[in-house]
Amino acid sequence: MNLNFLSQLKLEHENLGIAIGNQWQRGNGPKIKSTSPVNGNTIGEVQLATEEQYHQVVDQARKDFLEWRNIPAPKRGEIVRQIGEAFRQNKEALGHLVSYEMGKSLQEGLGEVQEMIDIADFAVGLSRQLHGLTMHSERPQHRMYEQYHPLGVVGIISAFNFPVAVWSWNAFLAWVCGDVCIWKPSEKTPLSAIACQKIVQEVLQANHAPAAVSCLVVGDASVGKAMANDKHVPLVSATGSTKMGKSVGAAVGARLGKSLLELGGNNAIIITPEADLEMSIIGALFGAVGTCGQRCTSTRRLIVHESIIETVAEKLKNAYAQLKIGNPLDTENHVGPLIDKEAVNNYLNAIAKAKEEGAEVIIDGKVLEGERYSSGCYVQPAIFKVENEYKIVQEETFAPILYLISYNSLEEAIAKQNDVPQGLSSAIMTLNMREAEQFLSTNGSDCGIANVNIGTSGAEIGGAFGGEKETGGGRESGSDAWKIYMRRQTNTMNYGSNLPLAQGIEFNI
Repeated sequence: MNLNFLSQLKLEHENLGIAIGNQWQRGNGPKIKSTSPVNGNTIGEVQLATEEQYHQVVDQARKDFLEWRNIPAPKRGEIVRQIGEAFRQNKEALGHLVSYEMGKSLQEGLGEVQEMIDIADFAVGLSRQLHGLTMHSERPQHRMYEQYHPLGVVGIISAFNFPVAVWSWNAFLAWVCGDVCIWKPSEKTPLSAIACQKIVQEVLQANHAPAAVSCLVVGDASVGKAMANDKHVPLVSATGSTKMGKSVGAAVGARLGKSLLELGGNNAIIITPEADLEMSIIGALFGAVGTCGQRCTSTRRLIVHESIIETVAEKLKNAYAQLKIGNPLDTENHVGPLIDKEAVNNYLNAIAKAKEEGAEVIIDGKVLEGERYSSGCYVQPAIFKVENEYKIVQEETFAPILYLISYNSLEEAIAKQNDVPQGLSSAIMTLNMREAEQFLSTNGSDCGIANVNIGTSGAEIGGAFGGEKETGGGRESGSDAWKIYMRRQTNTMNYGSNLPLAQGIEFNI
């Protein structure tokens, strides 16, 4: 296998995992290996940071923030524009690394880097639009307005399934807002983060920007816990499991900080009798097996009208039979591996629990064997006919398992769609305008994302991304998501010669 992309990205066998701009240092914690789920080979090693080293990074970030916030926002945007260009130049190499380290298909790896480029473009435009409002005062010769100021140090905790894109959603917006960022990536995909830091540092250095605008701390859960409890980090953006998010949210909330949480999804597509079935099958297929079911927006449940559920099941069986599973760097393959053996065990346990609760097997799951599956992380995408109330169906399993659920009325379908603890993404497949509008109405989907005639998986950077309930309530990327990275201030200007007081109170002086 050609691994030239590692040298192109200046990665080594032993990599430094702590960076303040271009100032790199070795962690004092235990050493970890980045192992590719593609073939089980070790890509590189990183020495983890300690809590003490994390706090040293925070100290420098706080100092450099004082300089960065005074650089005009359009000039900060220009630096982010150059960062976007640097990722354009490194798209092929970085896309290959993401695919090899995480296990997603090469097309998806390249697509993830493209998301970084796109959010850079969005952030550049945003750098000239960080505007507030003006309003009329009830007092004569007074003017009122509101403005937004940078928060300070933003902590970013990212997950393995999108090892680079979600960091960029946060960092690029935070940077144009005037914040500095400290990134704690997943220990399962540290090399992708190190590669990004190397690319960014060169741009910062060329522009003589403060070093700690971009910081990297590869550490274990103790570093994430330290960040969540750190009063010097006013905003912590965390992507991961609901369990992790509850811990981060509680810690940040206890110190009255701000948290942006992007957590679990249990996403459903409703297919009505008036749907375009060909379009529906394509949407369900990609949503269920893309990234081997390891997206927070992956389609987990397919809620199908009872009159067409057998037809849909048969069409899915035919579609799944055409899937090519194997090395994700081979563009002929549709599905790559799960991230590691732990994920494989979770997949097997979920299948066992579904069967225990009475699931009907449409396509059974199994671990694939043979030379091309030597890492032990390749599995068969599975489909089971179930009831929405099954305990395992109520949980999020990060694996290519699709649950087929029957419904009678659209109201019942929407109720089943909403009757899970998570609330990230949802979709309806229908050519009936009334059904579509009902799904998007107040009485429709309770998710942060609700789509018509496209699947649950994926999102455009122009819209705010995030969900409700146990998904955490956070919003990243587009729309006005930038406001979470800033503090809001209301200003009143008195340009008159009198000082009117509230409730008509007067002082004779």
